[in-house]
Amino acid sequence: MSAYWVARSRIIDPVEYKKYTDLVPEIIAKHHGNVLARGGKFQIMEGPETFHRFVVIEFPTMEDALRCFNSKEYQHAAEYRRNGAGEVENVIIEGGDATVR
Repeated sequence: MSAYWVARSRIIDPVEYKKYTDLVPEIIAKHHGNVLARGGKFQIMEGPETFHRFVVIEFPTMEDALRCFNSKEYQHAAEYRRNGAGEVENVIIEGGDATVR
């Protein structure tokens, strides 16, 4: 079953953040991810307006998504934004409706 990595971010230091975003597409591809949306036009319908960059990535399975996030390469790239270049919320969710039995 597909899984989706959803990220919401606020860029604080664009130069340092770009060091992160320059590395990530290759890492995602290596783990069979497909970017569905990245940094495009958006409209916040409800909730806080903290984040102004949104990313949705589809992976074949939850395991692929988790393996990508936990990979040495991704963790290295994420250090650029974690050192103050941005604030990010990452969520990985399995596709489908788990409430339907």
